[in-house]
Amino acid sequence: MSEGTSVRTTPEDDAQLLGRMRLWLERAVIGLNLCPFAKAVHVKQQVHHAVCRATDAEPVLEVLRAELLALQASDPEVRETSLLILPEGFADFVDFNELLVRADRLLRKSRLEQEFQIASFHPDYQFADAAPHELSNYTNRAPYPTLHLLREASIDKAVQAFPDAAEIYEKNMATLEQLGHAGWAALGLGESLGTPPQANS
Repeated sequence: MSEGTSVRTTPEDDAQLLGRMRLWLERAVIGLNLCPFAKAVHVKQQVHHAVCRATDAEPVLEVLRAELLALQASDPEVRETSLLILPEGFADFVDFNELLVRADRLLRKSRLEQEFQIASFHPDYQFADAAPHELSNYTNRAPYPTLHLLREASIDKAVQAFPDAAEIYEKNMATLEQLGHAGWAALGLGESLGTPPQANS
């Protein structure tokens, strides 16, 4: 268990947590094809999941640095990408954004910004120009606050395969608009993903 938290956990706790993440990945990210690259790495079991139950930024950043170095040392055929899941802290999206700023700063200070990017997911994710329950936010909503560690080389390959990123975004928006809030709720991912109390399509 990471420092910075008094929460006592068991392997069963982590198993339940990872089960929720797997459900989200399979039903939302892959099931709705929100990320056209997710299915291949999931099927090949190339996604590494790390759980950090710390509630303060400093211990999280220590774990993040260790995960970045571990990803750097790993064969992409074995570990293509990593998810650092934060189930106990950063429930406030503002606090999470502050952590993300510090995470990007750590990336630069560690001289890893040429090798990796950090993407983010949160139960209450909200784009700057979107209202809280706009469907566009749901592309980045996950069961727990999560830092996604991506290889720059993999991003370059993805850009070559899909040079028009706007096309992916527009397709995702069309998918979510067709699904509606009621359809999102029907995925069974839990209220923590920000589904409105009355899920109207």
